[in-house]
Amino acid sequence: MSSSAEKQSRSKRETRSWDYVLRSGAAGGIAGCVAKTAIAPLDRVKILFQAASPEYQKYSGKWLGVIDAGRKIVHEQGILGLFQGHSATLLRIFPYAAVKYMAYDAFHLALMPTPQLETNLRLFIAGSLSGMLSVFFTYPLELIRVRLAFDTRAHPHKSLWAVMSTIYHEGAPTVSADGKVQQMNRTSATLESLPILKFYRGFTATLLGMIPYAGTSFLVFGRCKSALYHTFLHKETNGQPLPGYEHVKPVWHLNRTVVDLTAGALAGAISQTASYPLEVIRRRQQIGGIINPSSMMTMRETAELIYQTNGWRSFYVGLSIGYIKVMPMTAISFAVWSAMKRKLGI
Repeated sequence: MSSSAEKQSRSKRETRSWDYVLRSGAAGGIAGCVAKTAIAPLDRVKILFQAASPEYQKYSGKWLGVIDAGRKIVHEQGILGLFQGHSATLLRIFPYAAVKYMAYDAFHLALMPTPQLETNLRLFIAGSLSGMLSVFFTYPLELIRVRLAFDTRAHPHKSLWAVMSTIYHEGAPTVSADGKVQQMNRTSATLESLPILKFYRGFTATLLGMIPYAGTSFLVFGRCKSALYHTFLHKETNGQPLPGYEHVKPVWHLNRTVVDLTAGALAGAISQTASYPLEVIRRRQQIGGIINPSSMMTMRETAELIYQTNGWRSFYVGLSIGYIKVMPMTAISFAVWSAMKRKLGI
């Protein structure tokens, strides 16, 4: 066996070891927490816009901008109001990002063991599968985070456990004014028989939205990063010089982190555009238990309700905030992930 073949075989064994898996998960989890903390205030405002909370979309007859909405939150709840629900965010984002990035590494290795097999379709599939897997394991924490961020007026200081208890008891039979117990519909009856489903409101829309979001995100990041490295640095994405360019000076001495941030920002913008309507639908479903605790609307019913508000434009409420939030978040997440992988030797 040649030296290069031995090296490749050893590399494959290392990527399948538990040590590699744990380091990959740690790199992803840390990247997710750093990125989410950086954009937590924008995330709070965006959720309020998407959920169509009138007091945050309109104030004194004027449509609020991002800065105005942020000022309104600070005026009513103080600076910490911009971080309401962030503790639940961090509880969710570490395992979510850890599973997503760790799974992506695994799917990438399985689908593309050699650079020649790295096609756009396979990159998209690896990203989509990793995103869907991470959502499946962490979705209940996402729902709790959204509830903490949205439920501000009646219970501005509601605890994590109080929100969990509220969600768990939603859909229970209610008693009308004349003392009669209201009849539950089929969905509500299912919720009562399987209470865990109450923590999966909007799960279908989230799962469907994750296919274009995560798939496009990893695809665009991978291709943009590769193009930037080749064009400006004459290097592969692992830092090795391109064949024939070993002694050629870079066109522009860009820091590798700057390249990762640029590729991540482009990936965030494109993936956000591709998946945003489904994100609006899932937000409405997630806060549906506050508006109508006794039932759970289907994805189709929610979409019809959104469309009745302002036509197709309703599916893009808060998209500008989404860009402002997602572009830096994705950029920071990918950059920290890449830096952590280099730091941890993976």
